[in-house]
Amino acid sequence: MKKINLAWGKHNLILGEHTCIMGVLNVTPDSFSNGGKFFTFDDAVAQGRKLFEDGADILDIGGESTRPFSDAVSAEEEIERVVPVIEKLARHVSIPISIDTTKAGVARHAIKAGASMINDVSSLRLDPEMADVAAEYGVPVILMHMLGTPKTMQISPSYDDLIGEIKAFLENAIDHAENKGIPRSKIIIDPGIGFGKTVEHNLLLIKHLREYITLDVPILVGPSRKSFIRNILKDKTEKDISPDPAVLETGSQAAVAAAVLNGAHIVRVHNVANTRATVKIIDAVKNVRNSS
Repeated sequence: MKKINLAWGKHNLILGEHTCIMGVLNVTPDSFSNGGKFFTFDDAVAQGRKLFEDGADILDIGGESTRPFSDAVSAEEEIERVVPVIEKLARHVSIPISIDTTKAGVARHAIKAGASMINDVSSLRLDPEMADVAAEYGVPVILMHMLGTPKTMQISPSYDDLIGEIKAFLENAIDHAENKGIPRSKIIIDPGIGFGKTVEHNLLLIKHLREYITLDVPILVGPSRKSFIRNILKDKTEKDISPDPAVLETGSQAAVAAAVLNGAHIVRVHNVANTRATVKIIDAVKNVRNSS
Protein backbone atom coordinates (compact mmCIF):
# COMPACT_ATOMS: atom_id res chain seq x y z
CA MET A 1 0.00 0.00 0.00
CA LYS A 2 1.19 3.51 -0.83
CA LYS A 3 2.58 5.38 2.17
CA ILE A 4 0.86 8.63 3.11
CA ASN A 5 2.57 11.16 5.35
CA LEU A 6 -0.04 13.06 7.38
CA ALA A 7 1.94 15.87 8.99
CA TRP A 8 0.70 18.98 10.81
CA GLY A 9 1.83 20.98 13.81
CA LYS A 10 3.84 18.70 16.10
CA HIS A 11 2.22 15.53 14.74
CA ASN A 12 3.31 13.18 11.97
CA LEU A 13 1.43 10.00 11.10
CA ILE A 14 2.92 7.65 8.50
CA LEU A 15 -0.03 5.76 7.07
CA GLY A 16 0.01 2.70 4.84
CA GLU A 17 2.61 0.21 5.96
CA HIS A 18 1.36 0.24 9.56
CA THR A 19 -2.31 0.66 10.40
CA CYS A 20 -3.15 3.65 12.60
CA ILE A 21 -5.47 3.03 15.55
CA MET A 22 -7.96 5.67 16.67
CA GLY A 23 -9.28 5.03 20.18
CA VAL A 24 -12.88 6.04 20.88
CA LEU A 25 -13.75 8.02 24.02
CA ASN A 26 -17.46 8.84 24.29
CA VAL A 27 -18.13 11.43 27.01
CA THR A 28 -21.87 10.85 26.78
CA PRO A 29 -24.53 9.31 29.03
CA ASP A 30 -26.15 7.36 26.17
CA SER A 31 -23.45 5.89 23.94
CA PHE A 32 -24.50 2.61 22.32
CA SER A 33 -21.03 1.15 22.84
CA ASN A 34 -20.29 1.78 26.51
CA GLY A 35 -23.57 2.84 28.11
CA GLY A 36 -22.15 6.05 29.55
CA LYS A 37 -19.28 4.36 31.43
CA PHE A 38 -16.98 7.31 30.81
CA PHE A 39 -19.41 10.18 31.25
CA THR A 40 -17.82 11.56 34.43
CA PHE A 41 -14.66 13.65 34.14
CA ASP A 42 -12.41 11.30 36.12
CA ASP A 43 -13.62 8.18 34.32
CA ALA A 44 -13.23 9.84 30.92
CA VAL A 45 -9.69 11.01 31.63
CA ALA A 46 -8.71 7.60 33.00
CA GLN A 47 -10.09 5.86 29.92
CA GLY A 48 -8.32 8.30 27.61
CA ARG A 49 -5.00 7.61 29.32
CA LYS A 50 -5.65 3.87 29.13
CA LEU A 51 -6.33 4.05 25.39
CA PHE A 52 -3.04 5.95 24.97
CA GLU A 53 -1.12 3.44 27.09
CA ASP A 54 -2.69 0.54 25.15
CA GLY A 55 -1.19 1.92 21.95
CA ALA A 56 -3.68 4.30 20.36
CA ASP A 57 -2.23 6.57 17.67
CA ILE A 58 -5.15 9.03 17.92
CA LEU A 59 -7.79 9.71 20.59
CA ASP A 60 -11.26 10.57 19.27
CA ILE A 61 -13.35 12.36 21.90
CA GLY A 62 -17.05 13.05 21.42
CA GLY A 63 -19.74 14.63 23.58
CA GLU A 64 -22.84 13.82 21.51
CA SER A 65 -24.11 10.36 20.69
CA THR A 66 -24.50 9.56 16.99
CA ARG A 67 -26.19 6.22 17.55
CA PRO A 68 -29.25 5.57 15.35
CA PHE A 69 -32.33 7.62 16.33
CA SER A 70 -30.34 9.72 18.82
CA ASP A 71 -31.29 13.31 19.61
CA ALA A 72 -28.86 16.20 19.22
CA VAL A 73 -27.52 18.15 22.20
CA SER A 74 -26.63 21.83 22.34
CA ALA A 75 -23.17 23.12 21.54
CA GLU A 76 -22.91 24.43 25.10
CA GLU A 77 -23.57 20.99 26.55
CA GLU A 78 -21.06 19.34 24.21
CA ILE A 79 -18.42 21.90 25.19
CA GLU A 80 -19.06 21.31 28.89
CA ARG A 81 -18.64 17.58 28.38
CA VAL A 82 -15.51 17.45 26.23
CA VAL A 83 -13.36 20.54 26.79
CA PRO A 84 -12.25 19.76 30.39
CA VAL A 85 -11.38 16.19 29.34
CA ILE A 86 -9.40 17.39 26.32
CA GLU A 87 -7.55 19.99 28.39
CA LYS A 88 -6.50 17.34 30.91
CA LEU A 89 -5.56 14.66 28.39
CA ALA A 90 -3.64 17.08 26.15
CA ARG A 91 -1.21 17.60 29.03
CA HIS A 92 -0.63 13.88 29.50
CA VAL A 93 -0.67 12.23 26.05
CA SER A 94 1.57 12.95 23.08
CA ILE A 95 -0.73 11.62 20.37
CA PRO A 96 -3.24 13.74 18.41
CA ILE A 97 -6.65 14.30 19.98
CA SER A 98 -9.58 14.39 17.57
CA ILE A 99 -12.84 16.14 18.39
CA ASP A 100 -15.86 14.18 17.17
CA THR A 101 -18.48 16.86 16.48
CA THR A 102 -20.61 18.44 13.77
CA LYS A 103 -20.59 21.89 15.40
CA ALA A 104 -18.01 24.55 14.54
CA GLY A 105 -18.24 26.17 17.97
CA VAL A 106 -17.47 22.88 19.70
CA ALA A 107 -14.57 22.22 17.34
CA ARG A 108 -13.11 25.68 17.97
CA HIS A 109 -13.26 25.30 21.76
CA ALA A 110 -11.84 21.78 21.54
CA ILE A 111 -8.89 22.88 19.42
CA LYS A 112 -8.14 25.73 21.80
CA ALA A 113 -8.20 23.14 24.61
CA GLY A 114 -5.66 20.91 22.84
CA ALA A 115 -7.44 18.92 20.13
CA SER A 116 -5.74 18.83 16.74
CA MET A 117 -8.16 17.00 14.41
CA ILE A 118 -11.85 17.27 13.53
CA ASN A 119 -14.00 14.18 12.98
CA ASP A 120 -17.24 15.42 11.41
CA VAL A 121 -19.80 12.71 10.64
CA SER A 122 -21.70 15.24 8.52
CA SER A 123 -18.73 15.98 6.23
CA LEU A 124 -18.94 19.74 6.99
CA ARG A 125 -22.61 19.87 5.92
CA LEU A 126 -24.47 20.53 9.17
CA ASP A 127 -22.53 23.65 10.19
CA PRO A 128 -21.31 25.91 7.35
CA GLU A 129 -18.61 27.36 9.61
CA MET A 130 -16.93 24.01 10.32
CA ALA A 131 -14.75 24.13 7.21
CA ASP A 132 -13.62 27.64 8.15
CA VAL A 133 -12.53 26.42 11.59
CA ALA A 134 -10.53 23.54 10.10
CA ALA A 135 -8.86 25.83 7.56
CA GLU A 136 -8.12 28.51 10.16
CA TYR A 137 -6.36 26.12 12.54
CA GLY A 138 -4.76 23.96 9.84
CA VAL A 139 -5.98 20.68 11.32
CA PRO A 140 -6.88 17.47 9.49
CA VAL A 141 -10.56 16.69 8.96
CA ILE A 142 -12.34 13.36 8.68
CA LEU A 143 -15.18 13.48 6.16
CA MET A 144 -17.73 10.72 6.63
CA HIS A 145 -20.62 9.53 4.51
CA MET A 146 -23.97 9.49 6.30
CA LEU A 147 -27.39 9.04 4.78
CA GLY A 148 -29.53 11.70 6.45
CA THR A 149 -28.90 12.41 10.14
CA PRO A 150 -28.41 10.12 13.16
CA LYS A 151 -32.10 10.61 13.88
CA THR A 152 -33.18 9.36 10.43
CA MET A 153 -30.27 7.43 8.89
CA GLN A 154 -31.50 3.92 9.71
CA ILE A 155 -35.04 4.41 8.41
CA SER A 156 -35.04 2.07 5.37
CA PRO A 157 -31.66 3.09 3.88
CA SER A 158 -31.39 2.25 0.18
CA TYR A 159 -29.04 2.90 -2.74
CA ASP A 160 -29.10 2.25 -6.48
CA ASP A 161 -25.30 1.96 -6.54
CA LEU A 162 -23.91 1.73 -3.01
CA ILE A 163 -20.19 1.93 -3.78
CA GLY A 164 -20.56 4.49 -6.57
CA GLU A 165 -22.94 6.79 -4.70
CA ILE A 166 -20.77 6.88 -1.60
CA LYS A 167 -17.67 7.46 -3.70
CA ALA A 168 -19.36 10.37 -5.49
CA PHE A 169 -20.47 11.80 -2.13
CA LEU A 170 -16.91 11.61 -0.78
CA GLU A 171 -15.48 13.14 -3.95
CA ASN A 172 -17.86 16.07 -3.57
CA ALA A 173 -17.02 16.38 0.13
CA ILE A 174 -13.30 16.51 -0.69
CA ASP A 175 -13.89 19.15 -3.38
CA HIS A 176 -15.95 21.25 -0.98
CA ALA A 177 -13.29 21.03 1.72
CA GLU A 178 -10.54 22.03 -0.72
CA ASN A 179 -12.62 24.94 -2.00
CA LYS A 180 -12.95 26.14 1.60
CA GLY A 181 -9.18 26.18 2.06
CA ILE A 182 -8.52 22.73 3.54
CA PRO A 183 -5.61 21.13 1.65
CA ARG A 184 -6.11 17.60 0.34
CA SER A 185 -3.09 16.55 2.41
CA LYS A 186 -5.20 17.12 5.55
CA ILE A 187 -8.32 15.24 4.44
CA ILE A 188 -9.31 11.73 5.59
CA ILE A 189 -12.41 9.92 4.34
CA ASP A 190 -14.72 7.50 6.13
CA PRO A 191 -17.39 5.52 4.21
CA GLY A 192 -19.56 5.56 7.33
CA ILE A 193 -20.09 1.99 8.46
CA GLY A 194 -23.46 1.90 10.23
CA PHE A 195 -24.53 5.40 9.23
CA GLY A 196 -27.50 4.84 6.95
CA LYS A 197 -26.59 1.30 5.88
CA THR A 198 -28.07 -2.17 6.19
CA VAL A 199 -26.04 -5.19 7.29
CA GLU A 200 -25.40 -6.05 3.64
CA HIS A 201 -24.38 -2.47 2.81
CA ASN A 202 -21.78 -2.52 5.60
CA LEU A 203 -20.36 -5.85 4.44
CA LEU A 204 -20.15 -4.65 0.84
CA LEU A 205 -18.39 -1.45 1.90
CA ILE A 206 -15.71 -3.40 3.72
CA LYS A 207 -15.40 -5.91 0.87
CA HIS A 208 -15.00 -3.17 -1.77
CA LEU A 209 -13.06 -0.65 0.31
CA ARG A 210 -10.26 -0.55 -2.26
CA GLU A 211 -12.61 1.28 -4.61
CA TYR A 212 -11.92 4.39 -2.53
CA ILE A 213 -8.13 4.23 -2.74
CA THR A 214 -8.28 6.16 -6.04
CA LEU A 215 -9.49 9.22 -4.09
CA ASP A 216 -5.86 9.47 -2.94
CA VAL A 217 -6.56 10.33 0.68
CA PRO A 218 -6.33 8.16 3.81
CA ILE A 219 -9.30 5.87 4.50
CA LEU A 220 -10.73 5.49 8.00
CA VAL A 221 -13.13 2.69 8.91
CA GLY A 222 -15.06 2.41 12.16
CA PRO A 223 -16.70 -1.03 12.46
CA SER A 224 -16.16 -1.50 16.19
CA ARG A 225 -19.24 -2.78 18.09
CA LYS A 226 -21.59 -1.66 15.31
CA SER A 227 -25.06 -3.19 15.08
CA PHE A 228 -24.29 -5.11 11.87
CA ILE A 229 -21.83 -7.23 13.87
CA ARG A 230 -24.43 -7.88 16.55
CA ASN A 231 -26.99 -8.80 13.89
CA ILE A 232 -24.63 -11.33 12.31
CA LEU A 233 -23.56 -12.88 15.61
CA LYS A 234 -26.87 -13.11 17.46
CA ASP A 235 -28.81 -16.35 17.57
CA LYS A 236 -31.96 -16.53 15.47
CA THR A 237 -34.02 -16.53 18.65
CA GLU A 238 -32.36 -13.37 20.02
CA LYS A 239 -33.69 -9.89 19.34
CA ASP A 240 -30.25 -8.37 20.01
CA ILE A 241 -27.10 -8.94 22.04
CA SER A 242 -25.34 -6.56 24.40
CA PRO A 243 -22.50 -4.48 22.92
CA ASP A 244 -20.15 -5.69 25.67
CA PRO A 245 -19.74 -9.47 25.48
CA ALA A 246 -16.50 -11.07 24.36
CA VAL A 247 -18.14 -12.49 21.26
CA LEU A 248 -18.93 -8.97 20.01
CA GLU A 249 -15.32 -7.94 20.55
CA THR A 250 -14.21 -10.97 18.53
CA GLY A 251 -16.59 -9.94 15.77
CA SER A 252 -15.28 -6.38 15.89
CA GLN A 253 -11.71 -7.58 15.49
CA ALA A 254 -12.72 -9.73 12.52
CA ALA A 255 -14.27 -6.65 10.88
CA VAL A 256 -11.14 -4.62 11.65
CA ALA A 257 -8.96 -7.31 10.05
CA ALA A 258 -11.12 -7.38 6.91
CA ALA A 259 -11.07 -3.57 6.65
CA VAL A 260 -7.28 -3.40 6.96
CA LEU A 261 -6.75 -6.16 4.40
CA ASN A 262 -9.01 -4.24 2.01
CA GLY A 263 -7.26 -0.90 2.31
CA ALA A 264 -8.09 0.92 5.56
CA HIS A 265 -5.31 3.22 6.78
CA ILE A 266 -6.97 4.05 10.11
CA VAL A 267 -9.38 1.99 12.21
CA ARG A 268 -11.59 3.59 14.85
CA VAL A 269 -12.15 1.22 17.77
CA HIS A 270 -13.14 0.93 21.42
CA ASN A 271 -10.64 -1.76 22.46
CA VAL A 272 -7.20 -0.51 21.47
CA ALA A 273 -5.17 -3.31 23.09
CA ASN A 274 -6.97 -6.05 21.16
CA THR A 275 -6.85 -4.03 17.96
CA ARG A 276 -3.10 -3.48 18.33
CA ALA A 277 -2.61 -7.25 18.24
CA THR A 278 -4.99 -7.66 15.30
CA VAL A 279 -3.38 -5.04 13.09
CA LYS A 280 0.15 -6.23 13.87
CA ILE A 281 -0.73 -9.60 12.38
CA ILE A 282 -2.68 -8.20 9.43
CA ASP A 283 0.02 -5.62 8.66
CA ALA A 284 2.63 -8.40 8.72
CA VAL A 285 0.54 -10.41 6.24
CA LYS A 286 0.13 -7.37 3.97
CA ASN A 287 3.79 -6.41 4.05
CA VAL A 288 5.48 -9.80 3.71
CA ARG A 289 7.64 -10.13 0.60
CA ASN A 290 7.56 -13.19 -1.62
CA SER A 291 10.89 -15.02 -1.41
CA SER A 292 12.66 -15.95 -4.65
